[in-house]
Parts: sequence; structure tokens; C-alpha cells
Amino acid sequence: MKLVDILNNLPEVKTPKIKIEFNKRMTWMGVSLLLYFILSLIPLYGLSPAYKTQFEMLSILLAAKFGSLITLGIGPIVTGSIILQLLVGAEILKIDTNTKEGKQYYQGLQKAFSIFFIIFENALYVMSGALPAAYPTAFNMFILIFQLILGGFILMFLDEVISKYGMGSGISLFIAAGVSQEIFVNALSPLADPTSPSLPTGQVFKSIALIIQGIPQAALWPIVAIVSTVIVFAMSVYAQSIKVEIPLSFGRVKGFGIRWPLNFIYTSNIPVILTAALIASMQFWGLMMFHSGFPLLGTYEKVQSGQGYREVAKSGLVYYLNPPSLRDLVISNFEADKLISIFVYALFMIGGSIIFSVLWIQVGSQDPATVAKQILSSGLMIPGFRKDPRIIEQILRRYIGPLTVMGGALVGFLAVIADLLGALSRGTGILLTVMIIYQMYEQIMRHKQEDMHPIFKNLLGGQK
Repeated sequence: MKLVDILNNLPEVKTPKIKIEFNKRMTWMGVSLLLYFILSLIPLYGLSPAYKTQFEMLSILLAAKFGSLITLGIGPIVTGSIILQLLVGAEILKIDTNTKEGKQYYQGLQKAFSIFFIIFENALYVMSGALPAAYPTAFNMFILIFQLILGGFILMFLDEVISKYGMGSGISLFIAAGVSQEIFVNALSPLADPTSPSLPTGQVFKSIALIIQGIPQAALWPIVAIVSTVIVFAMSVYAQSIKVEIPLSFGRVKGFGIRWPLNFIYTSNIPVILTAALIASMQFWGLMMFHSGFPLLGTYEKVQSGQGYREVAKSGLVYYLNPPSLRDLVISNFEADKLISIFVYALFMIGGSIIFSVLWIQVGSQDPATVAKQILSSGLMIPGFRKDPRIIEQILRRYIGPLTVMGGALVGFLAVIADLLGALSRGTGILLTVMIIYQMYEQIMRHKQEDMHPIFKNLLGGQK
């Protein structure tokens, strides 16, 4: 049996044969999101009671919930996607994603990579001791691994359900849901703060309580967190609204034209998701390698947390890839280590976003040649030029190339600034959530327009 035949027979959610109505798409998304939250609430059977949640901030970016069935979240799925993109980008694997066969082959490989890393990463996470079993016997470790792999497969299929029967990406939706939940809890939860039982968890109520208690200076940082969240939202919305519009006209209808928008953040939220997931995965791999006796990415130390413990990065690359917030920087009196951490994190985030942006325009069919074909298939042309795909492609190349690089750099820079401000959730998570919601809004409007006016289907198909 050939590799292509194996890839075509991998388990998957079947593509619907009929058009799914808008209301049914929303229903599928709602059900999938509910199942995601249920998975995050199911604890792992056989996990050591001394284990405490680790990497809270990074888990948000991976839609993960440590200690539950989705302990690694979308990490293995995204890891497989990253490695496949790098292999295709470096032309180690030569796949033409512009053809139907090439796209199917790429999607099959992506599914195979996802399955492999779901099994491999979850198994290694338990076997390395990063996720300790209550009784470290082979059987108990097997039970833990089985639960994690099961959760990973369910999450993978839920992503497919949303992409085929809902709208957008399930991965993006899960990230947005996790960040939104954290922002709501950190802003408005009236429950007692575990670290300060006399104060509520929600920063809004906490700042009010501190002012009532006559400690207005202590209310400064909760207010800063709230204001920072608003600033990050405003920056993200503004960045999303910047567009370059190319004037087009209908070849057969004189005097009537439209503008084809190219977003300044051309590749949307995909590059920053992949970059943030890569950094988060490096933290996981660093912990697993440390437990395996190969601390190549850094070392960890145990820190007391309630009745148990947690492990935090102490040195190495994993330490510098966890930048401090503005508050931590001020409290530490601008320590050299923390300044170096900011520089290293910024370099990774901005550089990674640029690299993944360049790779994504090829894999995601957003390159000039593909966009030129979409324009021509819609019956459009650029005024003053011949109706030739090569000419349109050449003109688009002037815009798409710079937009890809500058947009990737901008979204990486915004993620760094957002993280430093120390908002109600991780800044990168807030940035991603705003972009995801904005993109989802555009997709909802597009589906509504298509349902009302089928003639717009081709016109709207190129505006991803």
C-alpha cells in the first residue's frame, strides 16, 4: 500500500456533502465548545495528589488544562503542523499545495503528524516524570498515557468538526474560549483569592476592596492590570483594521468596481499562534528533558504550592523565554536577567512570527499566484492592465511580500508589548483572542451574505 493510500484512510471527520446552514454551523460550534470545557474538567485518574498545575500562562496559549484529559491541549497538534511547515518550507518535502492532489497530500501528512505527536508527546510527558503517577508502576503510567492520548484525539476531532461543520478553526476557538474565561474570572470573580483570602480574586472587586480598606496604593497594580487589558484590546483592534485596498473593476461592466482588501496583518493570527505554541512546547520539552537527565533547554526547581509543589524554570533558554511583566520588572529593580529575558523573548516572538508568516502564505494558499487566480475567477481585473494572471500576480507581489513580513513583525511586537503590560490574562492570549473574534465576526458576516446572496460567493471566497 502506498503512503498516499494510508494517509487517505486515516480516521477523520467526513466533509459534509451539502451546504451547512448558518444556524447549524453555530450549533456545531457551541456543542464542540461545550465538549471542550467538559474535557478540561475531567481530572486524570491515577495522577499524583502532590502534583500542582504548571505553566498556567502557557497553558492558555495551548488551550490546555493541566491535570485534566487535555493536559497538553493543542500542543501536539500545533507541533506537528510547525514541523510539517518547516519541512515543506525548506523543500525537504516537495508538495504543491496549489493543486487538489497536493493539498490532499499535505492535509493527510498533517493528520499523520498530529496523531504521531499526540501519542509521542503525551507518552513522553508521563514517562519522563513531568506528570507523575500516584503509584509509579507500569500499569498506572499506561493508564495515564491512555487518558491523555484519548483526550488529545477527541480534541483533534473537535477541531475538524468546527472547521468542517462550523466556522474557522477549532484551535483558534479553544484558545479564545480559554482566554475569555480567564479574563472574566480575573476581572469579576467575587471568590476569595487563594493567596490573600481577605480579598476577592477579581481585580475590579480587589481594587475596590483595597480602597475601602484604606490602602489605595495597593490598589494601583489591580487597576494597572485592568487598564493594560483595555490598552491591549485597543491596540489589537486597531492593528486588525489596517488594510491595503487594491482597486478592481468588472471587465464586462464599465464604470463599476470594488476594492480588494489586503489586511496589514496579512496572515492573521496563525503565525503568532504557531510562534507562541512553539515557545510553550519548548517549555514542555525543557521540563521533560530535565526529568530525563538531559537539561539542554534549561533546569527547573521545585517550589512549594499549597500541599504540593510545582516546577518553575531556573536557568537556560526556558527561563529566558518566560518574560517578566512590567510589575515584576519594577519590583526587581530592572535586574539584568529579566531585561535579557525580555530581549530573548522579543527576538523569538517577532522573528518566529515573520518566519511563520512567510511559510503560511504558501501553505495557506495566500500567495500572489493563488490570489490572482481568485481575482480572475471572480470576473475582476485591475483597471489599466490586461486581464492576465501573470500581470495581476506581479502587482500583488509588490504588496503581499512586504505585508507578510511587516504584518508578522507587527503582530509579534504587539504580543511582546501585551505580555509586558501584565494584563488580566497573558498578553499574547488577549491579542490572539481579539484577532480570533474579529476574524470570526468577518466569517459570520461572510456566511450571512452568502446565504442571502449566492452571487457573492465567488467574490467573497478570496477574502480570507
